[in-house]
Amino acid sequence: MNSNDRRCSRVAGHWSLFLAVLLCAGLAVPGSAQDRYAALRNRMVEEQIIARGVRDPRVLQAMREVPRHLFVAPRLAASAYNDQPLSIGAGQTISQPYIVALMTELLRPQEGDVVLEVGTGSGYQAAVLARLTKQVYSIEILPLLAHSAQKRLAELGYQNVAVKAGDGYLGWPEVAPFDGIIVTAAPPEIPAALVAQLKRGGRMVVPVGESPENQNLVLIEKSKTSDKTVTRTVAPVRFVPMIRSPSRN
Repeated sequence: MNSNDRRCSRVAGHWSLFLAVLLCAGLAVPGSAQDRYAALRNRMVEEQIIARGVRDPRVLQAMREVPRHLFVAPRLAASAYNDQPLSIGAGQTISQPYIVALMTELLRPQEGDVVLEVGTGSGYQAAVLARLTKQVYSIEILPLLAHSAQKRLAELGYQNVAVKAGDGYLGWPEVAPFDGIIVTAAPPEIPAALVAQLKRGGRMVVPVGESPENQNLVLIEKSKTSDKTVTRTVAPVRFVPMIRSPSRN
């Protein structure tokens, strides 16, 4: 081996070690599509989420890890990490990243929690919760969205998420009570069935309002010793209306 060969060998060895360090650290290899999306996620977290006050490190890590571009149509993948909601079809949307992070932080999910999500949509919020809790149950009123979200979540390896098509106003009494409940569409008032299915000491995060122009994000905390609740308005928001089963309208 000549001197040039030896130098090339050393460079190649150093580069291989550099790549190994990146992979072991959970970082993407430079130049790959995966690296591009990871960079977009990191920028999303820094500029849209941390900059606006979300601080829970577990929530921030989940937002860095979940591939939001896989929860929207391929034609929208390039916009997946922008600070905006995106259409997922059937008149429904995937919420902007900041709102997902804010609602998740308000819920205070713990590793051993069992949580309910009302409004599966494409499955993105459920995927974020799945990284933070023991089990996620998610209800979607539109069967087509429920089935596609269930398939997507399974293919991406989220084994601790169960999805069903049903009326979110009724909750999921068969597997209640829940440590936390998150609602991703806006009812005109807080559904009583969901409050009843919340454990003592649990928290529910829900947008409430008759129309998108008159909605507020609300946090409901149930007492640890009784079924009494305390309700706090967090911020004005704009969500799609929460749909009821036609037989219950």
